[in-house]
Amino acid sequence: MLSRRKLLKRLSALPLVGGMIGTGLPLHAAVGETLEEAPKRDVMKELGIRTFVNAAGTYTAMTASLMPKEVIETIQTTSTQFAMLDEVQDKVGAKIAELCHAEAATVTAGCWSAMVLGLAGVLTGTDRKKVSQLPNLEGMKNQVIVQKSHNVGYVHALTNTGVTIVPVETVEELEAAINDRTAMMWFLNYQAPDGKIQHEEFVALGKKHGIPTMIDMAADVPPVENLWKYNDMGFDLVCVSGGKAMKGPQSAGILMGRKDLIAAARLSAPPRGGTIGRGMKVNKEEILGMYVALEKYINTDHAKEWKAWEDKVFMISETVKKVGNVSTDISVPPIANHTPFLEIAWDPNYIRITRPQLQEKLRGGNPSIEVIGGKEHAISLTVFMLRPGEEKIVAKRISEELTAARV
Repeated sequence: MLSRRKLLKRLSALPLVGGMIGTGLPLHAAVGETLEEAPKRDVMKELGIRTFVNAAGTYTAMTASLMPKEVIETIQTTSTQFAMLDEVQDKVGAKIAELCHAEAATVTAGCWSAMVLGLAGVLTGTDRKKVSQLPNLEGMKNQVIVQKSHNVGYVHALTNTGVTIVPVETVEELEAAINDRTAMMWFLNYQAPDGKIQHEEFVALGKKHGIPTMIDMAADVPPVENLWKYNDMGFDLVCVSGGKAMKGPQSAGILMGRKDLIAAARLSAPPRGGTIGRGMKVNKEEILGMYVALEKYINTDHAKEWKAWEDKVFMISETVKKVGNVSTDISVPPIANHTPFLEIAWDPNYIRITRPQLQEKLRGGNPSIEVIGGKEHAISLTVFMLRPGEEKIVAKRISEELTAARV
């Protein structure tokens, strides 16, 4: 076995060029020789994972959105240094709160996590004994009031904390449901048109009875103003997804609102253990990437962006109508995924293909394309997740398949 002295002696005898430890160059590299950079590894291709043109939108199952270069660069550069996670959350949370007109904010593991942690903070306050006992609600309030039309699958984020959902329909029912066990009132933004109690009245009722209100607006930007609208309106907690229209990390979200409730919510979040939110980790790269994505999104020229979407939708519409016996309709969803949508319908007497068949043809083509389902003889699509030039590919492929199905 070589002694340290003998090892150093041998190393000192090596040629200086290419022989220095830590240069990263092979020993045989000559002076002035340029080494070719190794090709980057394409793991998606290596594993046979299908990639596609996304004309469907920011669906979680389709990995939502693609991060812009500023976000990717932030993730890469911050991954090379250590930092204390709480300090990262403190500094980023302060900036997000400032941008979104909130008292405080924190980056969470998606909108679902924001709801779990936000309600946990309402239930426990800063009592660490209560924090550690969730979802056991002994000694705590245990009910959340929800409008019947809002009582859909997402309430499971709330029941994860152990609470019981109390569905109501009218103002009278809501006030009658309030008791000493009522912890919070929850509002699902995209279901607002179907509810009998609208935002302002809901908030006012919460303040009247001293009950915190939370709004879930997961996919409800654009418009960009929604990022501060509900804080300004007086909701105590606002939850939003970070990886949809804002194009932050898909696994990130934002919880913002009252300073005391955000502080309490963070007691149930990592890096603390023995809590209901321990598994809802967000790494420093995601936290900082989320901040950069939010900042970039707020500073985007949204009018210009909207015009670009309209131009792409119009181009696809005009192209596919040239097939004949094809009609199109352009609409904008009122709340969630508020971007131009295009429905493409065809006359089955002239074009013999069903919606599932067309979807499969597009999915199996090169490049693969994903669109949204619709009626039996119609598909829908949106362009806001398309990369530059992909609208032409989408228009061409849909036209080709409809033409091929003509009789």
